[in-house]
Amino acid sequence: MIAPRTWLDKFGDAFRGIARAVLGQSSFAVHIPAALGTLALAALLRVSLLEWCVLAGAIGAVLAAEVINTSIESLAKAVTREFNPDIRDALDIASAGVMVTVVTAVVVGTLIVGHRVGGLIGWW
Repeated sequence: MIAPRTWLDKFGDAFRGIARAVLGQSSFAVHIPAALGTLALAALLRVSLLEWCVLAGAIGAVLAAEVINTSIESLAKAVTREFNPDIRDALDIASAGVMVTVVTAVVVGTLIVGHRVGGLIGWW
């Protein structure tokens, strides 16, 4: 009989998954610096608590979408290395999900930062 998994085991698996995604997917080389730059700019502009929450949500959504996309890519490789139009479609759809999330996060970040910068330079 298999022993039930502990919470520590589950967290360990999740952290291993994050490490595998970040180290195995070149897109994180763009997402992580962009997230850190956004956070630095938000700190510099002294955004409000609500703005921090919205930015954190947008950043978290992008990173989560990329992790899910990476998991689908990994699963597709495990199923077959041969061309399969259904797998191609699934991979393209997962990539589209990342793109939609990134575009949304860019709009959110631009609105928050733009509003703060506009206030600093006297637009409103």
